[in-house]
Amino acid sequence: MKWILSVCVFLFMLGVVSAQQSTNSEMPNKLDQLRKTAEQGNRKAQCKLGLCFETGEGVTKDKNEAMKWYRKSAEQGFPPAQLFLGICYNNETNYAEAFIWYQKSAEQGMADAESKLGLSYYSGQGVSRDYTQAVIWFRKAAEQGNTIGQAMLGVCYAYGDGIPINDIEAYKWLNLAAAGEWNSSEDNVRGMVSTMLKTCQERMARAEIVEAQRLAAAFVPKKTNDSKPTISTTTDYPKATGTGFFITDDGYLISNYHVVKDAAKVRLVTGAGLIDAKVVKVDAANDMALLKATGKFALLPIATSRTVKLGGTVATVGFPSTGLQGFSPKLAKGEIGSLAGAYDDPRYFQISVPVQPGNSGGALVDVRGNVVGIVSAKLSAKASLDATGQLPENVNYAVKSSLLLSFLESVPDVSSKLKEPNTKDEAFEDVVKSAQDAAVLVLVY
Repeated sequence: MKWILSVCVFLFMLGVVSAQQSTNSEMPNKLDQLRKTAEQGNRKAQCKLGLCFETGEGVTKDKNEAMKWYRKSAEQGFPPAQLFLGICYNNETNYAEAFIWYQKSAEQGMADAESKLGLSYYSGQGVSRDYTQAVIWFRKAAEQGNTIGQAMLGVCYAYGDGIPINDIEAYKWLNLAAAGEWNSSEDNVRGMVSTMLKTCQERMARAEIVEAQRLAAAFVPKKTNDSKPTISTTTDYPKATGTGFFITDDGYLISNYHVVKDAAKVRLVTGAGLIDAKVVKVDAANDMALLKATGKFALLPIATSRTVKLGGTVATVGFPSTGLQGFSPKLAKGEIGSLAGAYDDPRYFQISVPVQPGNSGGALVDVRGNVVGIVSAKLSAKASLDATGQLPENVNYAVKSSLLLSFLESVPDVSSKLKEPNTKDEAFEDVVKSAQDAAVLVLVY
């Protein structure tokens, strides 16, 4: 990253000196004036004085003096000083302190700090590794035109780190990064971008490459308000995750009530990136929630569960245990083990589909690709152990789709848009593809 800005450009940005070059004889006077202004508490002058000590402009290089003045400015909330101080700590391998200052600067919309913060989350330096948070910050930097942010966002899309694999988005961001400005210290990252572009290109259809190039050509950087935080660290760390699936092409989707219960904010991880969703209606008694996002999406048809037979083949695509298993969608397949749930509860199917925490809210689909249930729960290991002395083996439950259809009847704007159920069996690969296309990772804050 180009964190050491051209001195002239930086001075122009701060408005500390005029754009005209100073003569050697004027430098001491200007430096004295700069120091005096800095000592009076001017945060911009403090930052500039720190830069002078770091680069040796007019003074002998002194890292400690540089950090002293950066800190004075940073503690007054000046984003460039916070970034520079973070870089100094990073160079000393004090990654935890570097993370703190990157975060403060990034929260005020400074693109270089946003990409640095993303790298901290991506590498796990100074903070626990968190690819989802890395993607959030890489995207903020990338959308401002930051080359490193664009490169790393492309890498995340290519590998599925913190976001589902999407070659079109990967190619778009990598292409933008490749055309950006680089300095010699970033040659290794630039080489990685070139390699990743070739990798994506080899697995993309020609039409996909054309679309990615179109998106890159249409990209316009946007600037955030540097005077205000752009994200709250207390609300932008998900406290829970689950699965959801779209039931209309204009963004209505279903998940479990227990997934979104008490949510201050809900976000969806889609092929197009992170998008916001709102909770429209819930049925707490039957563990269902209707949400709405903005956009166009692949959807699944819903069939009545009355036609489901004992032993029928069913499957789900979801996002179980993302912290351990990653963010790529996972398929699980099994059978209808019972037409009733625990204690013969008629609202549920018992299923032999292997599910884990994070599968909650996923679509249970039949061999025709119709939703016949919502994956909802596992038999409690503690309850089973207490009652029988044995742990349960793959005993899971799904809310029946007939309850879902009744729930949706009270929302005419949704029920009128539902897709008619499929009437013929499909190739299992096609069933899986449809379920995958409609599935999203639900992040709850």
